[in-house]
Amino acid sequence: MKLASLMAQLGTRLGKHRVLWWIARLYPPFVGAGIRVRATPGLESIDVELPLTWWNRNYVGTHYGGSLFSMCDPFFMIMLIERLGPDYIVWDKASRIRFRRPGRGRVRAHFHLSDAQVAAIRAEADVQPRTEPTLNVQVVDDHGEVIAEVERTLHVRRKDGPRQASRTEGAA
Repeated sequence: MKLASLMAQLGTRLGKHRVLWWIARLYPPFVGAGIRVRATPGLESIDVELPLTWWNRNYVGTHYGGSLFSMCDPFFMIMLIERLGPDYIVWDKASRIRFRRPGRGRVRAHFHLSDAQVAAIRAEADVQPRTEPTLNVQVVDDHGEVIAEVERTLHVRRKDGPRQASRTEGAA
């Protein structure tokens, strides 16, 4: 049985937010960094937390940048895949992180996609060959200070929609 099929069956029985939670608890990069994930039942919001520990601490004793980046990696893509449904293809296309200050304790990121944002992305994907929304999240410490700002660009298109020709097609 394919992993995607198994996950779909589990998602139907347990709720997709619970399946995401279990996968995040067992996903080696998250386990290794100490990343914890909580999601709302409809995947409107996902909260991610990262404590400062010896295995995600850098040379100068603050959060390792790769762990901060990892804690923000897949969530907007997963949220859109689940909320748009099976008629759409969603991929991460680009990402950028800007470090604002050293992280010296527990840090958090709150991912949220409103119904209006999802509807706007769906509407654009329905009339364009593709859409590339850019979504932002801040990583903050326990005092609310911004540690990092992460920008994610996604690629969204309808499965049955027109595809743009690749650069190599038509080349002689």
